[in-house]
Amino acid sequence: MTPRPVLNRTLLALIGLVLLGGGLLIITAGLDLYSSHNLAPPAGWPLTTPDDILLSSADRVRWSSQGWWWWPAVIAALVLITALALWWLLAQLSRRHQGGIPVGSPPQEGVELRARTLSDAIAKEAGALPGVQHATVRITGRLAHPRAHITLSLTPQGTPEAVLHALCKGPLRTAHQSGLPSLPTEARLRVTPHKARRAE
Repeated sequence: MTPRPVLNRTLLALIGLVLLGGGLLIITAGLDLYSSHNLAPPAGWPLTTPDDILLSSADRVRWSSQGWWWWPAVIAALVLITALALWWLLAQLSRRHQGGIPVGSPPQEGVELRARTLSDAIAKEAGALPGVQHATVRITGRLAHPRAHITLSLTPQGTPEAVLHALCKGPLRTAHQSGLPSLPTEARLRVTPHKARRAE
């Protein structure tokens, strides 16, 4: 598993724990569990009884005096943060390519190839093709049906037709010969701009 998904899921877990703890504190105050069970609320926590409010009337008036735009801006910011958090969560859940990709035809039990290893191998071989300056490869999709997304930066002398032909006959054929039965591939080509020389 690569470091980035581990970091993302760790951050999601921490954020989830914080939100869960805050929700439990609010529910505890709303059900008046502090007084009924002689519980001590956290120091500085404003909500301890069902009648407590987060913002007093004075606070609301003070913030409202910032201008008509203040509360719409706050609401828009909260909506944006929530949308980004949901997008981040869904992005983590959709990453099913982590782990081993079954190889062999038919796939052999216990024989797997890590997605990062496969992408690094294809990128290294593709980067050495004639007319290619740099190659990046990303493997997505389910473990049983991976997909390759390849981005090639061409040299000024590289031609798309020749590079694509070499890509199919080289790195992609090697991937198939290694026992990977199917690897749908999307290739994007970028031409590296070259500086014009001034005549002296």
